[in-house]
Amino acid sequence: MKHSQDPEEAGFSYSRSKITGRGLSSGVIPCLTGNMIYSLIKLGFLEDERVSDSIQWIIKYQRADDGIQYLPTGRVYERYKMCWGKHSCHMGVAKTLKALAAIPENKRSPEISNKLSELAEYFLIHHIYKKSHDLDKVSRPGWLKFGFPLMYQTDILELLSIFSQLKIHDQRLNDALEIVSSKCMKDGKWKLENSYNGKTVVRIESKGDPSKWITLRALMVQKEYALM
Repeated sequence: MKHSQDPEEAGFSYSRSKITGRGLSSGVIPCLTGNMIYSLIKLGFLEDERVSDSIQWIIKYQRADDGIQYLPTGRVYERYKMCWGKHSCHMGVAKTLKALAAIPENKRSPEISNKLSELAEYFLIHHIYKKSHDLDKVSRPGWLKFGFPLMYQTDILELLSIFSQLKIHDQRLNDALEIVSSKCMKDGKWKLENSYNGKTVVRIESKGDPSKWITLRALMVQKEYALM
């Protein structure tokens, strides 16, 4: 944490100060912050003050805007238009939602629960993968190809996994759920369709082959939504 967390605002940065060795505020982005918090929670650091501070960063700064006329002001919002433009970055919303969903329900403050609802509604109005202002159009075609791991990217299966974990049942999930079911092969498995092999330290399964990770996620989603 000490090498990537911005000591001022507590978000996580992809760049580090040569002087202090700490994360630079200029490199803080929401998708990385969400991924780091999620990982640290899973590693048992939920009670660490630095993780608590970074969770507050999500509550304070993470937006779920579906197109706004006037941009918010402040140093955080003035860095990257791709992260903080008129429309919130899908990946930033996805990874911060994933991070907060990893917090056990009995450990969620009202602030955390409210932010979870806000971020979840963002994807619900998009029916997960569509254009919210024209639901006949797909917003993110790449999300229809399932992968693991996903780094800063996401797909409809990961998002549905988060929604199933949160026990959110909503008709606006149905289109995405139907796509998951349609990808099940005759042997009851799902393929790895998207892969970062070659860009990671180790290879994880093979693109185009049945995937244990994708199959596990798909079955867990189907179980929650009674599709098995």
